Amino acid sequence: MDFGVVLQADPPSSAVVSLMRRAERNGFRYGWTFDSVVLWQEPFVLYSRILEHTDRLIVGPMVTNPSTRAPEVTASTFATLNEMYGNRTVCGIGRGDSAMRVAGRRPNTLARLGEAIGIIRDLAEGREADLGEGHRVRIPWIRGGRLPVWMAAYGPKALTMAGRLADGFILQLADPFLTEWMIKAVRQAAVDAGRDPAAVTICVAAPAYVGEDLDHAREQCRWFGGMVGNHVADLVARYGEHSGMVPDELTDYIKARTGYDYAHHGRADNPDTAFVPDAIVDRFCLLGPPAAHREKLRALKALGVDQFAVYAMHDAKEATLDAYGTDIIPAFREA
Repeated sequence: MDFGVVLQADPPSSAVVSLMRRAERNGFRYGWTFDSVVLWQEPFVLYSRILEHTDRLIVGPMVTNPSTRAPEVTASTFATLNEMYGNRTVCGIGRGDSAMRVAGRRPNTLARLGEAIGIIRDLAEGREADLGEGHRVRIPWIRGGRLPVWMAAYGPKALTMAGRLADGFILQLADPFLTEWMIKAVRQAAVDAGRDPAAVTICVAAPAYVGEDLDHAREQCRWFGGMVGNHVADLVARYGEHSGMVPDELTDYIKARTGYDYAHHGRADNPDTAFVPDAIVDRFCLLGPPAAHREKLRALKALGVDQFAVYAMHDAKEATLDAYGTDIIPAFREA
């Protein structure tokens, strides 16, 4: 199993670079950031600096979207980084929850997202792509290269699209029951599309907090249930509460949700996440001493998870990275 770290691009940018270097020293292979340019600093500028100051780390957004950055801009940016630093990038992409809503726009449609996946990958790898209405272009300076495109998804149509089109699937929660349900949907879609389901990389991303004080850990990670709740609310609006299209285990907890202020998005002090019960924090996140993390990670690995990405948005970033490097990642490397 690979390991990644997910950070917000908060100033100072030097602190983000420092944490990414610390992650690499501790055995993390991937360094991800949010991509919401109103809320945080520009991630692609940071990626250049991170790549310069690390040796092996693979970087990318969790996640970008096809509207705040046109697909040809995204492709050119990734190809530039790959040319400079040797194919050490991955494109995580989704509909654009915070990036679009903060700018007063609705998240992208799945149709637009699906088109963008192919365009970005083709252009970034030097192939011709149709930008719409038959207008085909190729970026002439790109000579080959490799850009995996991983798609974030929760709902049934998005899971199907990830299985049909994406190189990887990003699931932003670490509940084994829901992970199993969603991986099966993605893999079945891959099979139906004539693809090898094993070729779709599975990445689970969730907060991890190492320590004995569970009450404190829960308070530091409760924000995550609120963030996931935004996506779940969209699914409930589309399919209803008990449609059978989405597991009740995912939708039941948002009944007490009243609103969400993106000014506190992804932050431990988010006041809009009081509705998230302890049971959901425990299910969605990894909390407790190292042994508890190893146990849950083994369960996720058995379900087919290829990477666990640690959301480090709490008051113990350095300690968590160090604990993973000392007590958790080595166990999976040896296995």
